[in-house]
Amino acid sequence: MTIAAMPDRAKITPQSESENGASAALPGLAMDPRKLLYMVTAIEQGSLSKAAKKLSISQPALTKSMDRLEHELGMQLLTRTPTGIIPTPLGELVYSHAKLIRDEIDLAETRLRADSAATNVVTVGTLPSIASRVLPLAVARWKAQVPNVMLRVIERRQVDLLLGLFRREFDFVIAQTEFFDIFPEGLKQRVLFRDRLCVFARPDHYLFGLVEPSWADLARFPWVSPMIGWHQRAVFEKLVEAEGVPPPQQFIECGSIEFTKTLVAESDHLALLPAHSTIVEVKEGSIKVLPITFPALKRNIAVIFRETAPLNDMHRDFIAHLEAVGKELCTE
Repeated sequence: MTIAAMPDRAKITPQSESENGASAALPGLAMDPRKLLYMVTAIEQGSLSKAAKKLSISQPALTKSMDRLEHELGMQLLTRTPTGIIPTPLGELVYSHAKLIRDEIDLAETRLRADSAATNVVTVGTLPSIASRVLPLAVARWKAQVPNVMLRVIERRQVDLLLGLFRREFDFVIAQTEFFDIFPEGLKQRVLFRDRLCVFARPDHYLFGLVEPSWADLARFPWVSPMIGWHQRAVFEKLVEAEGVPPPQQFIECGSIEFTKTLVAESDHLALLPAHSTIVEVKEGSIKVLPITFPALKRNIAVIFRETAPLNDMHRDFIAHLEAVGKELCTE
């Protein structure tokens, strides 16, 4: 990222100002974008000398820049220690916003390079559950036909996939069609296959000794679940609510499919996972499906893309392989 090209100063002031340009309640804050970006690097490097080297400027110049930024804002942002620097609480606040500026500039540069370069690159966003088995098998078939195309696969939760799609971080995403009963305008989707969520436990779990385990029985045991905002978590919360059952008291939050499967196999933890993501473990006998069903345990998996960026032939060929693999693995 080229920081030197940033404008010298962006003045941020409240709407109500006195005649001398300062607010009666709060002085206007004059923020130099270049200094903010310098501060981001300094905090991330943990040292002004390391940051100066990374920014290709002298340490005295960087130190002076940080001193001026603190003076302009009228607050201490960095604490100098014998081993380096650490942000103050106010410095953490400013850093969280300044980092977003840096990330947006990086994204703009990436998009400009991508638009100007004639490269065969496909960037796909996907749910972790799809990336565990369906997507790798589809990629293997597709790459056999187009070995010279670079593929980027990025795992994220549903809401972050949609946001990334709007930000043009992906060519398209593979995700579910339902998400809190909303679907953002400007996006199109096509259902590829329908998968099924199952409750998994280790084969010798106590629950397999029950004739018809209920959700009340399941709620007595610890669970490993994706974090709030992930589809499986939302489904699970709706299930226990519909059954009038209090949620489990012991929860581990994790977005990793591999971590979840291993923990279930080695403990009394239960988990809600797509059946296709556990095919290998079920065959090996390390985990097993509990005999409990519910309509909400099925979901549509779709390709989602921007209306302004329709799929090209290479994208459609990739998606055709994904659809075929998904239907093969999810046939009931």
